[in-house]
Amino acid sequence: MPKYLIEREIPGAGDLKPEELQAVSQKSCGVLKEMGPQIQWVESYVTGDKVYCVYIAPDEAAVREHAERGGFPANRVSEVKRMIDPTTAE
Repeated sequence: MPKYLIEREIPGAGDLKPEELQAVSQKSCGVLKEMGPQIQWVESYVTGDKVYCVYIAPDEAAVREHAERGGFPANRVSEVKRMIDPTTAE
């Protein structure tokens, strides 16, 4: 199943309080549960004004549907084609 990187522009994301991040996470998980097991949230990285999320989904449309249903921005959705790490250099 394809993996996607989602860039969400959320001004002040890095300043969100733990309880605010928990509420957003709970909303996301609730939508995912409604949509079924074909879409999965792997992890997210919070920076100053953006959140980068990694999802496994059948297609980009499912990722965008999750964002719409949850009320989350999905400014850029990119399918991960390959992964590399330091061992790639060996």
